[in-house]
Amino acid sequence: MYKEKYHNKDLSKYTFLVTGGAGFIGSNLVEYLLKNEAKKVVILDNFSTGHKKNIDEFIQTEKCELIEGDIRDLNTCKVAMLNVDYVLHQAALGSVPRSINDPIASNEVNISGFLNVLVAAKESETVKRIVYAASSSTYGDSQSLPKVEDVIGNPLSPYAVTKYVNELYADVFYKTYGLETIGLRYFNVFGPRQDPKGAYAAVIPKFIGKLRNNEDLIINGDGLHSRDFTFIENVVQANIKAALSDDIDSVNHVYNVAYGENTNINELIDSIKNGLEKLNIDFSSSKIINGPLRPGDVKHSLANIDKAKDKIGYFPKYSFSKGIDITIKWFNKEN
Repeated sequence: MYKEKYHNKDLSKYTFLVTGGAGFIGSNLVEYLLKNEAKKVVILDNFSTGHKKNIDEFIQTEKCELIEGDIRDLNTCKVAMLNVDYVLHQAALGSVPRSINDPIASNEVNISGFLNVLVAAKESETVKRIVYAASSSTYGDSQSLPKVEDVIGNPLSPYAVTKYVNELYADVFYKTYGLETIGLRYFNVFGPRQDPKGAYAAVIPKFIGKLRNNEDLIINGDGLHSRDFTFIENVVQANIKAALSDDIDSVNHVYNVAYGENTNINELIDSIKNGLEKLNIDFSSSKIINGPLRPGDVKHSLANIDKAKDKIGYFPKYSFSKGIDITIKWFNKEN
């Protein structure tokens, strides 16, 4: 992965802070930056959802620094931003179900923590721009498809509320303080280093793990729910292009980051089975069990990515089928 460059600047001139850098998306951003010889990459993570194994190989290099800390502490954020040029803010408590079970924790991390990051960046003498992880959950109960950035509905979960508040705060900090911000509304990101374990594991690594172990799959509903599954390298491309864009008109916007096609859950399972068959992995004992729908879930999700193409030059290279093959091979090798 990351054989293609998504930037045209000399990264050796710039220092990047990746909050949540030990997590799934964050660690992939760190990998890209180090492979392309960034001057320095600072990782800020409290390991509440990230894993040290994701960054072990990176923090052994001179160009990578780990700060074990929490974005809920303002001073920690300020220290992490010393001499930093660009902030790629990925730290958050993800998962709709997690936010429903513990809305206070989601609020503290995703809103109060985000506000600390904005304040620290505003007060920094070096930070040029923040690119932050927004979410497709912001579209809420809007029925329109494909999803266009300017048309959102009412939030369906505390998580969605927190991510929408992030966008509002970012807009205010740009208009009030001149802090350059760009939000990326991620659509169901998947790929290597995504956590397959835990109560809030994402569906793709969870399903790969269950099938590899010949365990039953419980799906929510009839399997016809569809998502715009987005391979991680597409997301890395969007972050890099957003951070380094020279077009001032690209700033203070939110962009859909997706592939622009949707896949339903039944099709997803078939794709995983096909990938495992290619690796001669037996999953014949695994059964599909239809469970109840999850609260806060929308039936279909599909992104219009024209705005990101026009404003930041985002052109996703990896389709769902291409990405799922890479992902299955990675999980089979690592687990």
